[in-house]
Amino acid sequence: MPIPPFVVELRRMVGTRELWMPAVTAVVVRDDRVLLTERADNGRWAPVTGILDPGEEPAVGARREALEETGVEIAVERLAAVSVSPRITHVNGDRAVYLDLTFACSWLSGESYAADDENTDVRWWPLADLPPMAEHLRARIEAATSGETAPRFAL
Repeated sequence: MPIPPFVVELRRMVGTRELWMPAVTAVVVRDDRVLLTERADNGRWAPVTGILDPGEEPAVGARREALEETGVEIAVERLAAVSVSPRITHVNGDRAVYLDLTFACSWLSGESYAADDENTDVRWWPLADLPPMAEHLRARIEAATSGETAPRFAL
């Protein structure tokens, strides 16, 4: 589901004005590979990301997004980072800034595939050979795979 129903409703009221949205990133690791999605909206590679539903627990949202986007079941291991995205203008003109909670996750079961229309491809990439992607997404992957036990955040 590309745009959650509650966001569609908000957009009817505020148009394309910038919204502050709660979001999650699930950095899913299996062996020495990370699960990435090729986004349908911009053709770029990214870890699993998504907007939290109203009242949804963030770790539950990360699990839901991984299943919805890639067809895999994951274990959410720890909070790896808290960050704010750059200002984003989506291809439809909607503007947003995302408060992102990045989780280090591990694969439990399922064969990965592009399970929704938000992505055109899903692949396991070697951590040492990631495809080109936005720097803030690389930073999320690095935080989740760093082995640190405390979450990262900017001061």
